[in-house]
Amino acid sequence: FTMNFDATFWVAISFVLFVALIFYFKIPIVINTNLSKQIGDIKKELDEAEKLKDDAKNLLGEYENKISKSKNEIKSIIDHASKESEKNILETTKKFHSAMDRKKNSMNLKIELMKGEAFKEAKNQSISIALESVEKIISSSIDRKKLDKLFNDDLLRAKEVLKKL
Repeated sequence: FTMNFDATFWVAISFVLFVALIFYFKIPIVINTNLSKQIGDIKKELDEAEKLKDDAKNLLGEYENKISKSKNEIKSIIDHASKESEKNILETTKKFHSAMDRKKNSMNLKIELMKGEAFKEAKNQSISIALESVEKIISSSIDRKKLDKLFNDDLLRAKEVLKKL
C-alpha cells in the first residue's frame, strides 16, 4: 500500500511540527515574558518621566515665585531709594535756603553797620569842617563878605565829602 502524499500534506505536517516545537520549547511564554518585561520597563520610564516632569513643574513654580519676589523686592528698593533721594533733595534745598537766608541777614546787618559808620564819619567830618570854619571865622576878622565866602566854601566842601561817601 503506497500512498502518494502531495506537497500540501507535507506543508501541513511541517506546520504542525513547527507549532508543536514552539509550544514544546515554551517560546510563546518566553516572548510573553520578554514583552511583559519591556512593557514594565517602559511603564517605569514613563512613571519616572512623569515624576521628572512634576519635579520640573515644581521647580519652575518655585523659580517663578522667586523671580516674582525678587521683582517686588527690587521695586520696593527702587521706591525706597526714590523716596530717600526726594527727602534728601528737599532737606538739602531747605538747608541751602536756610544758609542763604542767614547770609542775607548777615549782609543786611553789615550794610546797616556800614551805613551807621558812614553817617558817623560824615557827621564827624561835618563837625570838623564846622569847627575849622568857626576857628577861621574867629581868627580872621569878622567881615561879612569873608564870612559868607567861608560859609559857602565850607558848605561846598561838606557836600563834596558827603558825595564821596
